[in-house]
Amino acid sequence: MNYKYVENLVLLCKSDNEAAKENLISEFDPLILNLCKKSFVSGYEFEDIKNECYKALFNCIKLYEPNKHRFVAYATNAIQNSVKCLIRKSVRRQQTDGSKVVTFDATLESVTCYDMNFVEDIIYQKQVKSQINSVINTLTEEEKDLVKYIFYKGYSMKKYSDFSKIPYYKVFEMKTSILAKLKSDLKIDKQCVFLN
Repeated sequence: MNYKYVENLVLLCKSDNEAAKENLISEFDPLILNLCKKSFVSGYEFEDIKNECYKALFNCIKLYEPNKHRFVAYATNAIQNSVKCLIRKSVRRQQTDGSKVVTFDATLESVTCYDMNFVEDIIYQKQVKSQINSVINTLTEEEKDLVKYIFYKGYSMKKYSDFSKIPYYKVFEMKTSILAKLKSDLKIDKQCVFLN
């Protein structure tokens, strides 16, 4: 490649000379074609990579400062870096969007969870619920009220204290007492039921 000839072509390209642009492309064609043959970018065809190289070349013409007299090195590095950048993007995209990545949306997740409910699990859950309900039925009305508001409706003990006009320390003691009753009355095989 004749470096002085290329520098002159760049100066002509900067003044929008179409013939100079075509000649500059023909000067860089061997480099670009060789680079495209050696590069594989997922999702890009040979022509796509080649177009990205030409895009980098024309961007170099626009940004080049003629007083530096190093256009060939500048353009060569820019073209190679653009292909490397495509490869990096492709690798990152494969890590987040590739065939090895499975994304669960609400529909797929519910279908998957539904498919995984075995009959034994359903029966076991019903037994646990039944045991919990029978223990809750042994509680006083005030204790049932506390269970309903704190465990089922999700209110805080402070909010329940304000709502029911019961002092906070009394609500805390009631909750501790209820959990102790539930723990002692529930007989579940080597598993714990947490209600908080």
